[in-house]
Amino acid sequence: MSATRMMILGLVQWMQPVHGYDVRRELLSWSADKWANVQPGSIYHALRKLTDEELLREVATEQVGARPARTTYEITEKGAAEFTSLLRGNWWSIAMPPDPFMAAFSFLPAMPRPEAAAALRNRATQLGAGIEQLRAAISADWAQNKPPFVTWMWELSIERSEAEIRWCGRIAELIESGASYLPASSAAKGAPPSGWEDL
Repeated sequence: MSATRMMILGLVQWMQPVHGYDVRRELLSWSADKWANVQPGSIYHALRKLTDEELLREVATEQVGARPARTTYEITEKGAAEFTSLLRGNWWSIAMPPDPFMAAFSFLPAMPRPEAAAALRNRATQLGAGIEQLRAAISADWAQNKPPFVTWMWELSIERSEAEIRWCGRIAELIESGASYLPASSAAKGAPPSGWEDL
């Protein structure tokens, strides 16, 4: 929620007064659902929660024809302080992304070696497809109207994915070669559960 919270507060401060629809559209145009885990369905809920916490305030609600009512938001002084605190905290610290792959990889011995290697190569293929999507987005006409730093963020995602693709290939080869998963000194501490790879 902290990334969603920070980005919504920041966009409202930047674009205010602004409809929730425009905040959502801007976040999705940045592909924030992919690299910041900002879920599109959570944006309106977050706007209401931030308003309840007095970090945002509703300026107006209007309805045009049969369209759903649109609420316009502004940031409060408290909200601006919260945004600055979250912004500085995220600039000056490193946090691991919530990718469940890291948790799954920590149980590597529970996967048959051929499947583990195949899964890593599949992950590399998926990462490669994501890179191509980002490259297409960077060169698309609509992206030319985005701030340059949005492109810089996408470039960071591309370079991280390229590094992970190389890692996936290297580890898949080690797994296929029969490389031991643990140092010899720790193998004597106990046998793996039944069905797990022999360490």
